Amino acid sequence: MVAETFDAQVGSQRITLPVIPVGLDLSIALMMVIDHGVSFVDTAGRELAEHFDEMRPEIVVAPATLGIPIAIAVTRALGLDDYLILQKTRKVHLGDALEEPVHAITSTNPQSLLLDRARLASVAARRVLFVDDVISSGSSVKAALTLLQRAGADIVGVGSLLVEGEGWPDVLDEYSDRLYALGRIPLFPHDS
Repeated sequence: MVAETFDAQVGSQRITLPVIPVGLDLSIALMMVIDHGVSFVDTAGRELAEHFDEMRPEIVVAPATLGIPIAIAVTRALGLDDYLILQKTRKVHLGDALEEPVHAITSTNPQSLLLDRARLASVAARRVLFVDDVISSGSSVKAALTLLQRAGADIVGVGSLLVEGEGWPDVLDEYSDRLYALGRIPLFPHDS
């Protein structure tokens, strides 16, 4: 029997997450950062920023959509005024965007991360802090970091509110020295 909720520690904050199935044999504690309020995101953003402050990031980058509030909070807490969002939906201005395919555990369709070529100068040869809500398999973050490296970014840190399960360390091994999360949640395999 899989629990209905899971209490997670996210830095100094404790939140209750619903446990939902993502397949026939697996459930996850679903973190929807937009369901936890501005105060929660501001506190988490400040705590991530405090950890990465000594790395002197020049810009914060996050994936759409759930990474947006985190990018804003971390950017403010670092005293920066610019952030960049990697898009997942091709808009009219992204026709010639740099693109990297990605598959996330919570998505049912293949996606790509898109970096607007008009924003390349924002990350090229600059100290970039990448942030996200949850790192699970690591594949989405790896795709984002690959895309940023192709754009010439100097990735000084990878921050997340939560890491989930045990698959991500191998995928993100080359960033292990600069990866930090405010908390950890398990995966919930179903009993056979």
